[in-house]
Amino acid sequence: MKKHYIAIAGNIGAGKSTLTSLLSQRLGWEPFLEGVSDNPYLSDFYEDMNRWSFHSQVFFLARRLLHHRQLLERPHSVIQDRTVYEDAEIFARNLYEGGAMQERDYRTYHDLYMAVTSILPPPDLVIYLQASVATLSERIRQRGRSYERQLSPDYLAQLNRLYEDWVQHFALCPVLTVPADRLDFVANGEHLTLITQRILARLQGKEVVRFD
Repeated sequence: MKKHYIAIAGNIGAGKSTLTSLLSQRLGWEPFLEGVSDNPYLSDFYEDMNRWSFHSQVFFLARRLLHHRQLLERPHSVIQDRTVYEDAEIFARNLYEGGAMQERDYRTYHDLYMAVTSILPPPDLVIYLQASVATLSERIRQRGRSYERQLSPDYLAQLNRLYEDWVQHFALCPVLTVPADRLDFVANGEHLTLITQRILARLQGKEVVRFD
């Protein structure tokens, strides 16, 4: 049986971890969930973002690249919660555009990211969970994580803008966009089945129409 490596991308609260777990149960593939990082710069970063954003993002990039490499070497199919691409294309870019990372540091960081990802084999498929700010805000509220309470609708909207721009230009592997506003893969088993069928069809090289 052919081994597959798929990765799930999407904004904070889109449902990446949940879908990773549900798909792993449906398909019998190994899940790789995004855990709490032991980033040694994180506390410094929250105290002084302008000074420590570069250091923190380089650490996250190195850790994500290591995980990506490990997943490629797995002997069986795997599903990853969040991709290596999002660290650079979404979160580092957001820091730079918001003035929390200097242009010199951002250019150096982005050059490193481009150099490594240009030789790193991509996943077989990226699943992009597309969700409105209203949906994201409600799911964040429901899961009740204290450190996410300060996330504003404007911040989530800015990240959504960066996600849409990234997905539009991403060409390293196929992307399957899932409209998370309309497909409740947690409460509706038929929606999860539909998503699973579309994923398998795309992995088989079939053209997949947009979700109705």
